[in-house]
Amino acid sequence: MSFVDQSRRPSPASMAAVIGVHAAIGAALVAGLTVSGAMPEIVNKIGATNIPIPPPPPPADPVEPSTSESTPTIVQAPPTQIDINPIDTPFDTTPIPVPNLPTVPSGTTFELPTPTPQPSFDPVSAKPRNDPARWLTDNDYRPSWARRELTGTARFRLEIAATGKVTSCTVTGSTGHSELDTATCALVTKRARFEPARGSNGEPVAGTFSSAVKWELPN
Repeated sequence: MSFVDQSRRPSPASMAAVIGVHAAIGAALVAGLTVSGAMPEIVNKIGATNIPIPPPPPPADPVEPSTSESTPTIVQAPPTQIDINPIDTPFDTTPIPVPNLPTVPSGTTFELPTPTPQPSFDPVSAKPRNDPARWLTDNDYRPSWARRELTGTARFRLEIAATGKVTSCTVTGSTGHSELDTATCALVTKRARFEPARGSNGEPVAGTFSSAVKWELPN
């Protein structure tokens, strides 16, 4: 058995060949730089050409929405079955007796009531023509009444004729003293003057008038 010698050195001939190739490549590079003065265009040597880039296309026009109305979709509901036969519900009936109406003899006539005429004038009551405050004064208070200190309120009602004259006087509320009550009716009947009351047609009619007087001690 024999072993291969792995420490074998290269021959001088092969080393000279490698050096010569490197020298030739370096000479070629120097010659190329001297002639053109620039780096060779590697792209042209491989047969490529400059291709211009086309401009981008113009933007497309916006699409306008369609103005035509869309046709609505009609949805038809299924027909409803309706039972038109009425339900016969039995119920009890009770006859109601109707009284016999009286028969009207032929030739009978009826008279309609005459309508009451509406008044054309609003009735008014009797009203004083002079000042009621002057029907009684302090001068009517007698000294004897003052010594006895008679006071009180006398209420009265007057009967007025169609001429406006006082025909009667009635004390409806006493002062508690007959002297004052009697003097009240006597003085009012003498001094009071009235416009007569008026009826529905505006004519003078009899009427009444009610009032009161307060008897006080004179100052």
